[in-house]
Amino acid sequence: MARHSTHLPQERTALIVGAGLAGPLLACLLQRQGWQVTLLEKRGDPRKSLANTGKSINLALAERGLQALRLIGLEASVLAEAVAMRGRRVHSLGNPASYQPYSPRSEDVLWSIQRGRFNQQLLAAAEAAGVRLRFDTPLEQVDWAAQCALAGGEHLSFDLLVGADGADSAVRRAMALVTSLGEHREWQPHGYKELYMPSRADGCPRLEADALHIWPRGGHMCIALPNIDGSFTATLFLPHDNTDEACFKRLAEGKVARSWFERIYPDLSEYLPNLEQDFEYNPTGQLGSLWLRKWQVEGCAVLIGDAAHPMVPFHGQGMNCALEDATALAKYLTAQPELSRALSAYEEERQPNASAIQAMALENYVEMRERVSSAGYQLERQLAQWLEAEHPERFMSRYSMVTFSNLPYATAQARGEIQSELLRLAVKGCKSFEEINLAAVKSQLHRHLTPLYPLGGMDGCM
Repeated sequence: MARHSTHLPQERTALIVGAGLAGPLLACLLQRQGWQVTLLEKRGDPRKSLANTGKSINLALAERGLQALRLIGLEASVLAEAVAMRGRRVHSLGNPASYQPYSPRSEDVLWSIQRGRFNQQLLAAAEAAGVRLRFDTPLEQVDWAAQCALAGGEHLSFDLLVGADGADSAVRRAMALVTSLGEHREWQPHGYKELYMPSRADGCPRLEADALHIWPRGGHMCIALPNIDGSFTATLFLPHDNTDEACFKRLAEGKVARSWFERIYPDLSEYLPNLEQDFEYNPTGQLGSLWLRKWQVEGCAVLIGDAAHPMVPFHGQGMNCALEDATALAKYLTAQPELSRALSAYEEERQPNASAIQAMALENYVEMRERVSSAGYQLERQLAQWLEAEHPERFMSRYSMVTFSNLPYATAQARGEIQSELLRLAVKGCKSFEEINLAAVKSQLHRHLTPLYPLGGMDGCM
C-alpha cells in the first residue's frame, strides 16, 4: 500500500512522465498551484534537435486546446505560429474541389500547427514556470510502497505520479503491475504515412491554405494540413494489407507508389516531388484505440492523454482531449485537498468523455473517406448549417460541439445521435434544400432536443 503524504499542498511534489504536449501544460498548471514539479522525458530535448521531436504529423488545435492554453497565457504565441483553417476542401476523383465551411459562424476556426513547434513552446513555458525538466531520462521502475521512482539511475520521491507518456506509457505498465487496469485494445486495419508538400518556388502554398484538404477515396484517403511556411503536411490513410494494390504492403517501393498515386490521387501527386523517398523512408504508423477501466491507482498515480485513452486521429481531438485532461486534473487537485479523492473525481468525469470521443473519432473516418463527397451528405450539411444559424440555442452540429465548444464529449455524442437521425429523416427523398419541410424539422427539433445552454450562454457549460 502506498504511503499518503501529510504535506501541505504547497509542499507536494509531482513527477510527470512525458514531455510531449499535455505533460508540460499540466506541469505549468501544477507549478503555479504550488507543487514542486519534475518533468521526465525519455528522449532528448526537442528544442535542441529536430530528431527528438518524435511524431511529426500536424495537429489541429481546437477550442478545447485553446481554452487550456489561455490558462497559462500561451494562446497568442502559439497561434502566431499556426495557420487558420475555416473548412474542408474536398478533392473528389474526377470532380472540381468543393469547399465545406466548418460552421456558419466566422469565428469557428481550426488551427493547423506543427507538433515540434508546439512542443517547444510548451516546454519553454514549463521551464519559465519553474518546472524541473529532465531529458534522456526514461522511467525504469516504481516503488509504490515508498512512492519513489527510479529514472536515469536516480530515485525520485513523489506525492503524485502522472503518466503523460503516450500510448506506450511506462507509467501505465508500472500501474498494471499492482492492479488490473482492465485494458482493451483494438488495432485498425488501416495505417498512415506522412508525405511532404513543399511550397512553390516563390514561397506561396500550392493549395489554398485556409482549409484542411481531403481526398476521399472510399476505402482510403489523403489529407493535407497547411504549415506557416507555405508547405503542407499530407497524410495517407490506407489499409496495411489488402487483396488489391490499395495497401501499404503492395506499395513498398517508391516507384510503385508514384504510379498508383498518379492514377488514384492525380491532382495531389504532382505536388509531392519527394513522394518516392517519403514512401520508402517515412515509417508507416499504426492506428488503434485503448480503453481502460481504471486510470488511477494507489491514491497517488494517474494517467492523462494517450497514456489513458489512445484514439484514432480522425476527429483531430487526441491532443485537444489530452490538454483538456490536464486542465481537469489540475482543477480537481485544487478543489480537493485529499489526493485520492481528487484523482477519483478526475477519473469519473473524464472517462465517459474520453470513451465518447474515441467512438466519434472512429465514426468520423468513415465520414471523411466516404461520405463527404456524397449528395446526401451535402444536403444534410446544408440543413445542419441552416439549423445552426436559425436555432443556435438548440442545434449545433456534432462536429461543432466537439470542435468549437467545451461541451462534454459525451453530451456531443448523445445529442449528435439524435440530430443525425433528425437530419437523415428530414432529407429523405429530397434532392434539393428547397424540398425539405423546414416547419416539420423545426417541430422535431423542439420535440427531441432541449436548449444547449440552460444556464444562459456558453459559459454555463465550461
